[in-house]
Amino acid sequence: MNRIAVEANLSPVREYLSNKGFQVDTLDASNMNQARNNNYAAVVISGTDQNLMGIHNVAQDCPVINAHGLTPEQVYNRIQELK
Repeated sequence: MNRIAVEANLSPVREYLSNKGFQVDTLDASNMNQARNNNYAAVVISGTDQNLMGIHNVAQDCPVINAHGLTPEQVYNRIQELK
């Protein structure tokens, strides 16, 4: 599955992953249920407040990558490690 949800404030990560061929959706309250239902290969968050949108609940159903301090390339590498 090449579908990734990325928090809105991570534009460079969204762009990088899109250029690498992923379908990238902006993570917000409207698609949180899709993440919970495992419709994404991973969810990428900024790490500023992991519980702000209930991200802690998603971790049970979908890999969550905390992008705090990571370059877009490093986030991509972490996603590749999930395969």
